[in-house]
Amino acid sequence: MADASPPGFLTMSANVVRAPARNARINGTSATAPVKIIESAPIPGGGTLQLARCGGEFSIQFCTDELMGSHDHISEEALATMACERLGGSGDRILIGGLGMGFTLRAALSAWPASTRIVVAELVPEIVAWANGPLAHLHGDSLSDPRVAIELADVHDVIAATDAAFDAILLDVDNGPDGFMRAENDRIYCAWGLASAYAALRPNGVLAVWSAYPDADFQSRLEDVGFRVEEVDISAFEGSVSERHHIWLAEKRRTLSRRR
Repeated sequence: MADASPPGFLTMSANVVRAPARNARINGTSATAPVKIIESAPIPGGGTLQLARCGGEFSIQFCTDELMGSHDHISEEALATMACERLGGSGDRILIGGLGMGFTLRAALSAWPASTRIVVAELVPEIVAWANGPLAHLHGDSLSDPRVAIELADVHDVIAATDAAFDAILLDVDNGPDGFMRAENDRIYCAWGLASAYAALRPNGVLAVWSAYPDADFQSRLEDVGFRVEEVDISAFEGSVSERHHIWLAEKRRTLSRRR
């Protein structure tokens, strides 16, 4: 059964099968409304991000592929709420990899108690500028919340520099667990990158990873470094049947054990 949804926000490239774009659907906006590129930002290491607007909706693009849109954000919010549930609603310090349009951060602020401190590692400074500018209505007052600290840094470097520092690490970096947008992102999802994440978590901490597509090898890599793993597939947008996103919830065991 095909999903019944409005036309896509932008025309995406047809040759990206491994990492399908996130679909931003138009809410109360004509499908023929003009698409305008209103901002652009260089990515450290190469490439450019573009902020597009179509009527009242926004989209962040990489080349011809959409990385995120303002209308559909069920799975981005679930990344935070599911991790919080795994921790029983507790946690003193949380790391979010990638600010994006702020949906994961806002969900984390709502899910965790007022005592929780949340660090957001964002590589591209313009993403933070957009959050305080054309996308301010999406972020609300989240960036000024005293519980939040923004670090302009590669989340890989933040993870590698810490030891048993976080109760949860939430990763929505790239379009899934590999270097689709930026080759350096492979460092986050390779075996030694995941071992760094394991070390950066406190006992029984949770690593939660968002993806637009399934990846059986990634689950194996998580298990190989000692995580207890569950993969959850979730609707890409409200009412979706065939379009699914994926979240891995990887719990740090108190004693490291290898997969058989």
